[in-house]
Amino acid sequence: MDALSIKGLEKRFPKGRKGEVHALRGIDLAVAPGEIYGVLGPNGSGKSTLVRIVATLLLPDAGEVRVFGHDVVREAKKVRELVHRVSTEAAFFKKLSPLENLLYGARLYGIPGRIAARRARELLLRLGLPRDRIGRPMEGLSRGQQQKVAIARALLHPPRLLLLDEPTTGLDPRSKREVQELVLELREREGTTVLLTTHDMDEADRICDRVAILDEGRIAAQGTPAELKARVSRDGAGATMEEVFFAVTGKEWRDDESTEAA
Repeated sequence: MDALSIKGLEKRFPKGRKGEVHALRGIDLAVAPGEIYGVLGPNGSGKSTLVRIVATLLLPDAGEVRVFGHDVVREAKKVRELVHRVSTEAAFFKKLSPLENLLYGARLYGIPGRIAARRARELLLRLGLPRDRIGRPMEGLSRGQQQKVAIARALLHPPRLLLLDEPTTGLDPRSKREVQELVLELREREGTTVLLTTHDMDEADRICDRVAILDEGRIAAQGTPAELKARVSRDGAGATMEEVFFAVTGKEWRDDESTEAA
């Protein structure tokens, strides 16, 4: 059984009085248990829309999405028990500290207090959150520090499927590497399946077993990073993921700060 199976997925959003935007067009992909699967594309390509549908936060207009065999529409409650989502707009109790936010989440999953507190501190420090910030209110943390807390919260009780939607946005290079190492460790230790969306070519190349390049809501190419680079390399010269993107879409890579549709 696939950890994630998507067939013929379509999603549209209204635009103006009569128009509409096709965020996703006929998406087909399958993610094996324990795989780190990357969805690579610039902002506006539909990556976050895809993650929100898998997380049961949006309804698809057509197609089928299953998480470990469970339909995300008809069995949404069961799917929510199997997935955690980390996004750039994570919500917190801003007056509480990072530790208090994590302990609150731990109670929802029935994790004993002592175990949760120890694990929470370990994760926050491992992700590079300064020790003196662990007990301070979230509202005083930078965006990058808040993102680290969101990642720690998702990993406190490892899910079967971890949805990482641009998890390293706003992080410095060292913090990005710490998050990537933790994701690899989680897969190795817990067998967690990871769906990672990113516009960071190096990140996808480094930690993903396979990637799909998403362009204007369509999958332009799928394969391992090595396969995709070999497909476009010339005269034995090593290709980059940027060159892969150009080859399969005919577009230059744009890494801007615009907001994705929906």
